[in-house]
Amino acid sequence: MSNLLGVNGANGTAKASSAEAAFDLGMAYSSGSDGLPLDLVQAHRWLNVAALCGYRPALAWRAEIAAEMEGREIVEAQRLARATLPQIERKAA
Repeated sequence: MSNLLGVNGANGTAKASSAEAAFDLGMAYSSGSDGLPLDLVQAHRWLNVAALCGYRPALAWRAEIAAEMEGREIVEAQRLARATLPQIERKAA
């Protein structure tokens, strides 16, 4: 799995790497794989981050997961995603 908060390279490369790493993390949480627990809130969080970083495949997966979540869970996932974005942007700069 990619190193999400420790990417290197030019801003475009770092942002793409961050998006793909976030997607990978979201998929792992959505299925409880790669040693991570099944956690739809975390899955939605990381897929949202991936989508916001421009990784288009994350949009469909985020919507699919959201269909299985309660409104309060989605709100929490969105809050976590917003808190995560500045960390990724700082590392990519």
